[in-house]
Amino acid sequence: MYPQEMVIPMQAELTAAGFQDLHSAQEVDNAIKAEGTTLVVVNSVCGCAARNARPGAKMSLEGAKKPDHLITVFAGVDKEAVDAARQHMFPFPPSSPSMALFKNGELVHMLERHHIEGRPAEMIAENLQDAYNEFC
Repeated sequence: MYPQEMVIPMQAELTAAGFQDLHSAQEVDNAIKAEGTTLVVVNSVCGCAARNARPGAKMSLEGAKKPDHLITVFAGVDKEAVDAARQHMFPFPPSSPSMALFKNGELVHMLERHHIEGRPAEMIAENLQDAYNEFC
């Protein structure tokens, strides 16, 4: 488990952009099963989360279409919430950071760590915006 003083600014980067930070499996299940579209960001302390994932997720919300619900869970901090999110992301293997778009509880788009690492935030945002245009 990571120290809170390290994690809080990383969580705040997404919550300031409108993401709800979830901590329990029940919260995650309810959010993903909600009517409409839900973007789930599995946040992380790794460098690619700061350099690419969080900025990309925030930039993706600048387009005309965006998900109805925005949630985040933090790998290495909220095990129960992360495990619940990853169960909904099956058959994709666990990775962090990662991002998934759900529509009415069904996984419709997935970005795994290997889609994020080494790619600029703008490319990640564009990938998510393409998914929003299709599913939102």
